[in-house]
Amino acid sequence: MNAHDKAKAITSMKGGKHRISALTAYDYPTARILDEAGVDMILVGDSLGMVVLGFPDTTHVTLEMMTHHTAAVARGVNKALIIGDMPINSYDTPAQALATAQALVQAGADAVKLEGGIRQLEKIRAIIEAGIPVIGHHGMLPQRVLEEGGYKKKGKTKEEFSAILEGAFALQEAGCFAIVLESIVPELAEKITAELTIPTIGIGCKPPSGKQTCDGEVAVISDVIGSYPWFVPPFAKPHTDVAGEIKKAAQLYIGSLR
Repeated sequence: MNAHDKAKAITSMKGGKHRISALTAYDYPTARILDEAGVDMILVGDSLGMVVLGFPDTTHVTLEMMTHHTAAVARGVNKALIIGDMPINSYDTPAQALATAQALVQAGADAVKLEGGIRQLEKIRAIIEAGIPVIGHHGMLPQRVLEEGGYKKKGKTKEEFSAILEGAFALQEAGCFAIVLESIVPELAEKITAELTIPTIGIGCKPPSGKQTCDGEVAVISDVIGSYPWFVPPFAKPHTDVAGEIKKAAQLYIGSLR
């Protein structure tokens, strides 16, 4: 199945029986395991800056880093749609955005993702017109964490609520095959999901009750498997303790040599 068919398959899951599953991966073995497990989409996220490379946020990630990790992931995937994150300052103009998207596709991505709403439309159209599928990303934008002074829930004010809703419709109109909604208030996530014809992929959009607000969910793999214990987002739910098991195995190995 080619990249466009994979993207169309994701779009066709809107309103279906099964919600869309997406996880991040940054290396060959993890990507291969996730693909064999049956995940729908694998995101090579710029979150690798924090959970793989040890930076404080995503603003340190470069295109060279993203292509390196995208290539590793692509070697392990046969079925899932691979999405390459476009890092900060790599899509400041339509021409640069297209060049970045092409570099990620050449590395092995099926589609690309960039952050922002209305102000990104010209760049998104340039990428899509070149034949590369795009998934939008709206709401809380990690690449703006420094200028905004931290990670903040979005859509709390009437003005912000309306702006995010308008931006979501604009991303759909521009041709995105799906949209990631990050850390927006649950009622806004529900409204966008109900009114758009393309799928919404949520992260940090659920209310405390755990009610589903989007057509699918994306999670950082280290949050799911418990391999990065130093910080776990409040909305994340580790399903196992890989960090603990690694530490235990290392201690057993060290003990075997004494």
